[in-house]
Amino acid sequence: MIRHVVMWKLKNPADAPEFKRLLDSCAAVVPGILRFEVAMATPGLEANADVILISDFADEAALAAYQSHPHHKAVGQTLGAMRETRSVLDWRVE
Repeated sequence: MIRHVVMWKLKNPADAPEFKRLLDSCAAVVPGILRFEVAMATPGLEANADVILISDFADEAALAAYQSHPHHKAVGQTLGAMRETRSVLDWRVE
């Protein structure tokens, strides 16, 4: 299994609900997505990011299919214009 975690700092933190809504639309675009959780920073709790995605994929092929899917690419273009920074880490979960 491959865990895919992405964190974003937004240009305008007030855009977090829309950012989350768009990202959530990618939750089932390809087979092999085992987990897809999008969360926003909670006011009053520590955070250096505004939105996070924690997702699990059956294997590297499922992650690659997700990343190259036309809907994901279109959403990514929109999100890219809304973000200030993006951090990602993928790793194999045994």
